[in-house]
Amino acid sequence: MSYETIQLEMRGAVCVLTLNRPDRLNALNVQVAKDFKAAVGHLTKAVQEEPKNADAQSMLGYSYRKLGTFDKSMEHYQTALKIDSNHRSAHEYLGELYLDMNQPDNADKQLAALKKACPMFGKCEEYEDLKKEIDAYKAKKK
Repeated sequence: MSYETIQLEMRGAVCVLTLNRPDRLNALNVQVAKDFKAAVGHLTKAVQEEPKNADAQSMLGYSYRKLGTFDKSMEHYQTALKIDSNHRSAHEYLGELYLDMNQPDNADKQLAALKKACPMFGKCEEYEDLKKEIDAYKAKKK
């Protein structure tokens, strides 16, 4: 499914959500929020049809986080991790949620979980992305 500013694609049991505003460095705006709201509807259907789909749970959590609905976001990330305790995207996004909630210690715990979950012991994109977000968060707080 394509929206104006995001792309939502189901690849079998895998859900891929992509921001599509390269001309604006993928910055969020009103249209992006509308698209995330629409994506929540589609992803909600997906998790109703496949409640054990960790990818769909994680993407639903991501969409809720981008809308600022942190409680729902947390719920879906935790569900994804109950399904698959090594789900790298769920760990990364949950860490980012903790930063949004000003809980850097909990974000560090997700980074540690990612270090174990990555195939090369910390050598994966999700680990690198969360580490960069945590470092930027801590640099701003100095």
